[in-house]
Amino acid sequence: MRRKLAAGNWKMNGTQAALGELTGIAGAATENGAEVLICPPATLIAAAVAKGAGLAIGGQDCHAKASGAHTGDISAAMLKDAGATYVILGHSERRADHGETDALVREKTRAAWDAGLTAVVCVGETLDQRDHANTLDIIGGQLAGSIPDGATAHRLVVAYEPVWAIGTGKVPTTDQIGEVHDFIRARLERRFGAGVGRSTRILYGGSVKPSNATEIFAVPNVDGALVGGASLKAADFVPIIEALNAAAPEA
Repeated sequence: MRRKLAAGNWKMNGTQAALGELTGIAGAATENGAEVLICPPATLIAAAVAKGAGLAIGGQDCHAKASGAHTGDISAAMLKDAGATYVILGHSERRADHGETDALVREKTRAAWDAGLTAVVCVGETLDQRDHANTLDIIGGQLAGSIPDGATAHRLVVAYEPVWAIGTGKVPTTDQIGEVHDFIRARLERRFGAGVGRSTRILYGGSVKPSNATEIFAVPNVDGALVGGASLKAADFVPIIEALNAAAPEA
């Protein structure tokens, strides 16, 4: 069984006061239910580890190098040292705002693995690419370019986030989500073998909220969600976690 994963990406939001939300979020995390991951700003990682009992804590990015003259950056080893076990890589906002390429995301993923972190590698198409029916070509290229050789289900999670659905309130149809998730599963199996491909978790992200979570989690090959704004408050995130816990498990 692939254990479901509810991942919250706090992005550039949150100060120490926001950590109070972790208590409510942790209350929804059960040993036999979905794994719950919170990725706060780097300034809050150590404090979140101390406060978020029962939660996995991750970073939102890391540098491809282990150390060096890279002012303002943070290495995977530093995230690990702060208590993180995951790191989000290749998010569309990093690709757009910082010009990150598939090749750079691949280097960062390798660095995360070397540090003992699980990489949540993000892929997704823009609205223009969707309109021109290039979605699967784009996703296929991102998967090939962003994920290094040697992937295992323990150290890789793939998150499909259509860029046009992030923070817009627009959500693909369940058929559209299913098409991409099935495609990702097939590509992972073809490249890494059936064992790795079938056991690697694939998350959906893009305007996931309590009102649509149940419908999204019923789609085959959707193993959870990467949630942005709705993960900032326990009142919004807990119903999503509960919907994921209620979803039928998938082998």
